[in-house]
Amino acid sequence: MAVPAAASVRDPNRYPPPAITGLVDLLDRHVRERPRARALIVNGDRAELSYGALAALADDVAGQLGGTGLRRGDAVGLVCANTVEFVVALLGGARAGLVIAPMDPALPVSQMSARLEALGAQVVLLGPPRAGAPPVAQFPVPTWTLRVDLPRRGTAMAALGTGAPAVRHVRGAADELSSHDALVLFTAGTTDQAKMVPLTHSNVAASVQGICATYELGPGDATVAVMPFFHGHGLFAALLSSLASGGCVLLPERGRFSAHTFWDDMRAAAATWFTAVPTIHEILLDRSAVDLPGPQAPALKFVRSCSAPLNTATQRALERTLGAPLLSAYGMTESTHQATSEPLTQQELLKHGSVGRPTGVEIRVADRNGHTCPVGTEGEVWVHGPTVARGYLGNPAETARSFVDGWFRTGDLGSLDDDRNLFLTGRIKNLINRGGEKISPEHVEDILAGCPGVAEAAVFAVPDPTYGQRVGAAVVVHEGESIGSEEILRYCRGRLAAFETPDRLEVVVALPHTAKGGLDRRTVEARYAH
Repeated sequence: MAVPAAASVRDPNRYPPPAITGLVDLLDRHVRERPRARALIVNGDRAELSYGALAALADDVAGQLGGTGLRRGDAVGLVCANTVEFVVALLGGARAGLVIAPMDPALPVSQMSARLEALGAQVVLLGPPRAGAPPVAQFPVPTWTLRVDLPRRGTAMAALGTGAPAVRHVRGAADELSSHDALVLFTAGTTDQAKMVPLTHSNVAASVQGICATYELGPGDATVAVMPFFHGHGLFAALLSSLASGGCVLLPERGRFSAHTFWDDMRAAAATWFTAVPTIHEILLDRSAVDLPGPQAPALKFVRSCSAPLNTATQRALERTLGAPLLSAYGMTESTHQATSEPLTQQELLKHGSVGRPTGVEIRVADRNGHTCPVGTEGEVWVHGPTVARGYLGNPAETARSFVDGWFRTGDLGSLDDDRNLFLTGRIKNLINRGGEKISPEHVEDILAGCPGVAEAAVFAVPDPTYGQRVGAAVVVHEGESIGSEEILRYCRGRLAAFETPDRLEVVVALPHTAKGGLDRRTVEARYAH
């Protein structure tokens, strides 16, 4: 079904995307022209931070980092929730010429340490710990805590605790980085072995400009940070695009999404749009009868959905409930987030079920031999353009397989229609997509197999109306062992992120195998996933 999109607030042919070159000059125009305009709304008391004040904090942190012995092009980890410290550390690090690698604070320390060592990070920047949180974890490199003080009156201050000095070493893949690089993001596939994607300042600029142009973002726009900034979705679509276009971002209390406070936050920011995964859209829809503030709700220009397939019925229901078009987008880490999106302007039609048309990149659908498929024919989605990364750090074999003559092979299946709208139909890989979190079944199986008493394990996706998929597992225990499912899950919880831990685990007598002796995943799914 096709429905009209909202009217464009500007002539799309005359919309000027922000003139930036990367993270370093992201704020510059607004600091010159609108230094007192609000850039961030932070903390529970919703203190406002202007563009001038945010830039001053970033410059202050850049100066502090510059006196630590770090060099331009060095890799630095960043472990922080969606707080003002994350934003200041990111922009300050960029202004110091460093390459920032955001990491999920919820990952087990062992996984974060493995990623830091694989990257070759010199230090880790930490946000302030939450009240009652355990002591700072011990990482294989020095940890420096950043605190930003926002007094009700006076000047905002940033304090970087650079206790242990950076220790220079050449381990890891950091020697492949240079001052042209801005970020290293970790793919959400396997966990300890997650692929590292280097993104240049040019990649960042092209991505941000494409997102801003797609949705015609400008100084009159504001949003609430729903998605975490360590993923491309929250980082590029919500934070960086808003700041580059002169808009405002509200950072929720404690730096994470809360359905209970979401609409209050939207009103406090005078938000004009927001972006989220389908799981969150489902939650907001389910709670709309109670939480949606009716006539006091902010007038939304559009709502965006990305990172997982959006159910068409949910899309239609949300459009009716919110009175705004819900635009599906498609992206991945290797394309610096957004590659396609449904359009904003009323001259176009929203084709429910599609993820829109290319935004600043080329899309082709290829068969197994790499030949372009005819219109309407399913194949693998390939992406090419200025947002596409050059490859993976420290992984030449995977780079050669996934990056071909400047094209990135996404591993997703889909087809294009006559108007270049992309329709996704599945995934080639085995990844489980739990509300936008991509989970490797092989990694979870390795953890399960390490549990004392477990002989073999199979992990699979379980269909779920809220998350899209949940993690299921079938486990065989050694003969004579009496270990139960709860003991196995307890073992997993200390070694897996919460979203990776199986939601359902069954102890079985045996698992099916192929003729070659490998796990028969298709039979496993048919037998246990429903």
